[in-house]
Amino acid sequence: MTVSGTATGVRVRIAPSPTGEPHVGTAYIALFNYLFAKKHGGEFILRIEDTDATRSTPEFETKVLDALKWCGLEWKEGPDIGGPYGPYRQSDRKDMYQPYGQELLDKGHAFRCFCTPARLEQMRETQRAAGKPPKYDGLCLNLTAEEVTSRMAAGETTVIRMKIPAEGSCDFTDGVYGDVSIPWDSVDMQVLVKADGMPTYHMANVIDDHLMKITHVARGEEWLASVPKHILLYRYFGWDQPVFMHLSLMRNADKSKLSKRKNPTSISYYSALGYIPEALMNFLGLFFIQIAEGEELLDMDELSAKFDPENLSKAGAIFDIQKLDWLNGRWIREKLSEEEFQERVLTWAMENDRLKEGLRLSQTRISKLGELPDLAGFLLKSDLGLQPSDFAKIKSPPEEILEILNTVQPDLEKILEWNVETIEAELRAIADRMGKKLKVVVSPLFVAVSGSSRSLPLFDSMAILGRSVVRQRLKLASQAVAALVGSK
Repeated sequence: MTVSGTATGVRVRIAPSPTGEPHVGTAYIALFNYLFAKKHGGEFILRIEDTDATRSTPEFETKVLDALKWCGLEWKEGPDIGGPYGPYRQSDRKDMYQPYGQELLDKGHAFRCFCTPARLEQMRETQRAAGKPPKYDGLCLNLTAEEVTSRMAAGETTVIRMKIPAEGSCDFTDGVYGDVSIPWDSVDMQVLVKADGMPTYHMANVIDDHLMKITHVARGEEWLASVPKHILLYRYFGWDQPVFMHLSLMRNADKSKLSKRKNPTSISYYSALGYIPEALMNFLGLFFIQIAEGEELLDMDELSAKFDPENLSKAGAIFDIQKLDWLNGRWIREKLSEEEFQERVLTWAMENDRLKEGLRLSQTRISKLGELPDLAGFLLKSDLGLQPSDFAKIKSPPEEILEILNTVQPDLEKILEWNVETIEAELRAIADRMGKKLKVVVSPLFVAVSGSSRSLPLFDSMAILGRSVVRQRLKLASQAVAALVGSK
């Protein structure tokens, strides 16, 4: 792998989108970039890519920053600390992108497209029916300047698409995969500028990396197929392209893609359950280094010393939760002093005001302090150990309980800001949509979330536990109730 860079030296970045709970995959990619920068005496930069305005929220951006800081990662430049190449949030850079779309039009490397969403969907359906991969068919590619001007004057909605070579292939060398060749006829005429004037990810990504002098782009292998579009944009603008490195995806033990539908993937989940950040970084860092058995326990400096970007595996990085548990236990036992351990426990219990809020809600519900563990202990448990019998006392039949749990899980994902008010509003709306009384809907949720039918107020408890923990508890509850249904 070539490690050159510019006069500014090696500069790498992590560019998450604030559209959901921060994913362990983001920490995985961020750690690689961080170690790469440390290895080469370079700089690690954080940029927020929020071109998806409908799903990006300030709450999720804060969660991303907090999660990466919790992981122990430090960036030289970013939206929270600024830097010489800011702003570091794409929505704040909107005006900077405008000239580049016009430049590509003027140079003949892009064209205006007036196709409606309905027309594009019909086009894709026809292509799929014919067994072809869906991509733009070039209908607006050869419109004359007069036609374009006339249609824009008439107020037609327009986007800007990039032109793609008709023949040949895009050949490049990837830092992990080596020599790669992708035929141009498999590359779509990507939309570069949306109707609202905001650039798409591909356009903004390339412009930002150039303006921020990024020398090496390390990201997940799912972006490998997009490299031709990015290389083409660098060529169209006449810019030097960075070195690309595409890391193997993190996968479950069965080799399936790591997904929140199967396993917990949020950094906040692992933080809430009492994993310590050094152990999580240790676990993720082992994917990037070669070590002998018995050398697994490594802090950030040790990971950096052993980090070898020339010797990366193309095999999937298996997210083995048992190995993470083992490493976390070793860190607690072997790396923390008694004082540090006590401090970590108190910090963890107070995280997101979990203990403070739990005590506030408990005060009016107990007659002895000794009742606290049974009433509020679920807020600090990593696993409730739910059994099918835990749901047997609920008046609703198991089939109805399972329907409620399976309906609530995806609907709660729609909540943008997770708090008591939004949770209550969504659950009331779910009850209305299901044609059930609110009491019928929340009864199984009490057991799913707390492990008991007598507990702290449900909406408050869900807000304190956080979205990622609630998601996992509802999933485990569904499995327990499904067993109850199957046994009938």
